[in-house]
Amino acid sequence: MAPLLRLYNTLSRAKEPFAPIDPGNVRMYACGPTVYDAAHIGNARPIIVFDLLFRLLRRLYGEARVTYVRNVTDVDDKINARAAERGISIRTLTDETLAAFHRDLRALGVLMPEDVNRPGGRAVFIEPRATDHIREMVEMAERLVAAGHAYVAEDHVLFDVPSMPEYGTLSKRPLDEMEAGARVDVAPYKRSALDFVLWKPSKPGEPAWPSPCGIAAPGRPGWHIECSAMSWKHLGETFDIHAGGIDLVFPHHENEVAQSRCCFGTPVMAHVWLHNGFLQVEGEKMSKSLGNFVTLREVLADWPGEVVRLAMLRTHYRQPIDWTLRGLEEAGRTLERWYAAVGDAAPAADLPGPVREALLDDLNTPAALSELHRLDDPAALKAGAGALGFLQTTRSAREQAAVAASGLDVAAVERLIAERGAARSAKNWAESDRLRDALAALGVTVKDNKDGTTTWTATP
Repeated sequence: MAPLLRLYNTLSRAKEPFAPIDPGNVRMYACGPTVYDAAHIGNARPIIVFDLLFRLLRRLYGEARVTYVRNVTDVDDKINARAAERGISIRTLTDETLAAFHRDLRALGVLMPEDVNRPGGRAVFIEPRATDHIREMVEMAERLVAAGHAYVAEDHVLFDVPSMPEYGTLSKRPLDEMEAGARVDVAPYKRSALDFVLWKPSKPGEPAWPSPCGIAAPGRPGWHIECSAMSWKHLGETFDIHAGGIDLVFPHHENEVAQSRCCFGTPVMAHVWLHNGFLQVEGEKMSKSLGNFVTLREVLADWPGEVVRLAMLRTHYRQPIDWTLRGLEEAGRTLERWYAAVGDAAPAADLPGPVREALLDDLNTPAALSELHRLDDPAALKAGAGALGFLQTTRSAREQAAVAASGLDVAAVERLIAERGAARSAKNWAESDRLRDALAALGVTVKDNKDGTTTWTATP
């Protein structure tokens, strides 16, 4: 039996024991990127957090018994506008943007499908693209119309919100508040201001597919139906966990619940809904108008991905996070201490108990990190940090990579190190200091260890 994992469920607004529908196939869906522009640092937060949950579930239930779906939205108004602005095809834009996003994720130490899917085996990590699931979206729209939960109006298919009395259960917003927000963009063909689009006609030059329900004009899906269709295709009508940013609770996730439940006649779409908190930069909301809009690529140009990951996980995923330079610097120093402490030690077979207990308590990463700081056994530290996605390489491998990137003459560095060692043995401290300075000028940091040995690293 797996240890007891407790997760905060947005649906119930409470921390609950996690009990999968089928322990032999734990199923999780997370809303992924809309691929039209470079990801910003806020986009990285859910990716890192739910990568950690995926790792933990695999540890608890078995690597072949957890299915993770993280979608890609590649049909959207913003995509159409950006492709037109750049004068390139939509597919060129989405492919290019997704490839760049993948490079950033690999730098962050995020597991990717190719890391976990085995040749000839069942895929346990799926990254579906919306445009590959149009058939499922059309089928859902037609089912909803046939069931009386959607209707056709002016070549649109719209979900009939009043047909679902439980609409609003996830977001727990008062009906009048939702109606007030919806009336900002009321279309004359809507029966209710809250009704939302499942399918709409395409304008000239936009992506288009044959429409559902006998509509003659070609069209394209609304945003909300995409995730419902992809989760249905790969996880079934009901599954264990649906995850995403707190900004998606309403209207996106609320509308997903409505579509899926009414289409399949199920009491829930997902049993557990997880949402990560907002991100601000140096105490202010991130905004292009404030000049503090930071892309993930910009951050990774200055900081190793492992540092970015640690800086992100120092705050509990449900809490707002203040993204600061100081936080990155502290994360960098912590990782250097950990790498120095573990050296090339192999990880322990078992996860340290206090670290495991912290993660089982709704992914309490601040507590888990505090427990890591208390560990003095290199093997235990390697295992505990590894569970969070850190210390994935040996120190020697990192040093070799740094040396390769620096272009240092290793033989020359080793000669200077040997000369400095001889000077120290002769207690010629002035010569020893001179040689240390000469090494520093080359971009080399020297460390004299307690056991009498000296190690060196290429300074980034």
